Amino acid sequence: MVLDPFTLLVLTAAMAAASALYLAAEWDSVREPSLLLWSAGFAIIAVGSVLALLRSSGHVLFGIWFPNGLLIGAHWMFLAGVARFTRTRLPRAWWLLAVVWLAMLLLPDGPWWSKAMLGIQSLLIAVITLRAGLLLRPHGGVLSPGAAQLRFVLLAHGLFYLAKASSAVAPDAVVNLAGFRGTVILVSLVEGVMAIMLLAMSMTGTERHRREERIAEIAARDPLTDLDNRRALYLRAPALLEQASPASPCALLLIDIDHFKQVNDLHGHAAGDRLLLTLSELIRGALPLGSLAARLGGDEFVILLRGVSSATALTWGQDLREAFSLQAREMFVTPEPVSLSIGATLSSQPDAELSHWLKQADEALYASKRKGRDRMELVPLVPGPPR
Repeated sequence: MVLDPFTLLVLTAAMAAASALYLAAEWDSVREPSLLLWSAGFAIIAVGSVLALLRSSGHVLFGIWFPNGLLIGAHWMFLAGVARFTRTRLPRAWWLLAVVWLAMLLLPDGPWWSKAMLGIQSLLIAVITLRAGLLLRPHGGVLSPGAAQLRFVLLAHGLFYLAKASSAVAPDAVVNLAGFRGTVILVSLVEGVMAIMLLAMSMTGTERHRREERIAEIAARDPLTDLDNRRALYLRAPALLEQASPASPCALLLIDIDHFKQVNDLHGHAAGDRLLLTLSELIRGALPLGSLAARLGGDEFVILLRGVSSATALTWGQDLREAFSLQAREMFVTPEPVSLSIGATLSSQPDAELSHWLKQADEALYASKRKGRDRMELVPLVPGPPR
């Protein structure tokens, strides 16, 4: 197959249309707005590529100016999709690009018309694409493989158009938009086919990685309280417990709601859920940075506090207990007061098993139950088998 401009435009239209349909199908299953914006961008490229075939018949408006405007619009849709993906609000000033393109209608028809048109169009696409690539920089972490690939492709694509803008206005460059003549135009068509394929692949990989992250996050969350569940606790706690040291002990608090069954029996299970949500909101609001909170199940919760003394752990637990008891009394009337019993253990051992921590805290919890409930018992961690 000869890579003449007509063939390259047909390939571009076909690949862009296929990419648009594929991303639209992905959007239909996951409803991610960025996928729909990217799909629209590829659909615009497909339409523009078909219209570009008309220029050989002398249709300047629908064969040159309009397709070039569509190409700029398609890249703007890519930028909008990246902004939606990164949750970035684009300034309204970006809409001025449309004004710049419309102003190109005023370009005088002359020997420099093709060069000026191609140079300004390439510069606008370069600015839009480079901005999209720069939006995908990591914020406090690392980019996913798909996002990193998309960033690289966008930046490379933008730099290509920046070079194209400068080469198009070079004195010795042959640029004829109507006749598809000139090395710059041919290279641009080849790069466009490759860019469509790479952009579509990296866009799909970017959203797929985010979807997998969300699925993993949902699997690690308690559906009612939105705290970590038991599975997440056993995955995340070891890294936190390893930080325990004589200078920075860790405390594990095991919390149980006293007379929780009375709330369910007298006021219904919806009331019990409201009580669990109240406790989880109090925990979330008071949880220090770098600590961990999880719901083991039922009315049992676990808190891991990092870098606390016994006095600090006691104060934190007592404040939580008093705040919960006050709210529970205001919410429901029960024969026995609804309160919290807390069993806690403090240790500076970095090599103790989480199950050993939980066992010690459970013994402290039953001690607080035996002593009348609505109290907190704190015991030092008895050395157990290392991990």
